[in-house]
Amino acid sequence: MKGLKSSVDKTFAILEYFTVEKPEWSVTELAKESESNKSTIYRFLSDMQKRGIMYQDDNSGKYGLGLKLFELGNRVQIQSAFVDKTHPELIKVGDKITETVHIAILKDSQVYYIDKVASPQGLRINTTIGSYSPLHATSLGKVLLANSHVKYQELLQTRLLKQDLEVFTENTITDHKSLEAELLKVRKQGYAVDYEEYEIGLICVAVPIFNQKNDIVASLSAAGPANRFKIDQLKDYVTTLKTGAAEIQNRIGDFKPIAV
Repeated sequence: MKGLKSSVDKTFAILEYFTVEKPEWSVTELAKESESNKSTIYRFLSDMQKRGIMYQDDNSGKYGLGLKLFELGNRVQIQSAFVDKTHPELIKVGDKITETVHIAILKDSQVYYIDKVASPQGLRINTTIGSYSPLHATSLGKVLLANSHVKYQELLQTRLLKQDLEVFTENTITDHKSLEAELLKVRKQGYAVDYEEYEIGLICVAVPIFNQKNDIVASLSAAGPANRFKIDQLKDYVTTLKTGAAEIQNRIGDFKPIAV
């Protein structure tokens, strides 16, 4: 990186080293390859990690490109890198359950919808790709929180959860002790249910989507009107969702989640 003057120049020079052939670098490797000082490389990688541009593997300590780049639409796009791989499975799940199915990720401390297949039945769910919903009041959000491997108090400290949990319906969980217990239950049973907690008349069940390193990447859900959603078939819904999530896991490889 000799001759590069601005921080922007240096940042993009570093990014150029992360390729399909070599997607991860250690600080030492990158410093040697770029003929740069290790402390300088570490500072740039650390700053980019804080902003989601980089992730650091917990086991190897190496750095790789993060999901922030998907949002920026520069090097990779979430449409081509993730949704194109997962949408066929979303269709299969929707065909079996015949209710609206969603895939969502954690973004800006909220549930962010990245894909959807609408129910073929009437009374469809009024959600749009690119919209947000709260973490604590949705099955999608509870799954993302429960599988984040972050202790509950740390969720509060990182501001993923606010001290005052917003009330949406009379069924919304607004007590932190109750929510913590709910997340422990979700983690143990492998799925979450939203019984009209975000919207009266809407029931939703969700399961986690992991990558092949078992990092939480997203959540997969089925949602329907309370007067049609078959609670007595909940286990069947969960089985179908988990099968879809497992197929997605096979498709996405080591796709990295947004840092929690």
